[in-house]
Amino acid sequence: MVLKIAVAGEGKNVTEHFGHCVNFLIYDAENGQILREESVENPGHKPGFLPNFLADRGVNVIISGGMGGGAVEIFNERNVEVVVGASGDARTAVEKYLKGELKTTGSICHEHQHHGECGK
Repeated sequence: MVLKIAVAGEGKNVTEHFGHCVNFLIYDAENGQILREESVENPGHKPGFLPNFLADRGVNVIISGGMGGGAVEIFNERNVEVVVGASGDARTAVEKYLKGELKTTGSICHEHQHHGECGK
């Protein structure tokens, strides 16, 4: 079964805050191997929109530095696994996830005006 893993990114790196990312790097993986990678521009930050946008694309897992509670709830409702607390190179984060080495920190951002402090 192909697993679709999205990473909230700034170019090729994991971004600190999900909703304000520049792009989403979407990886297709099977048997622990990345088969395909595509970059999709962030279509815009509107409450509740991005989790559904990604779930509608068939995403099974979302990886980000931090994420608001509302987005986490929608992903949970859509059966998308949320992994927060990631940083660095997006592809490396996905490879670690596939090996079971990337665990979520559960760091939820509660206030947008403090989004620069998420995960600290």
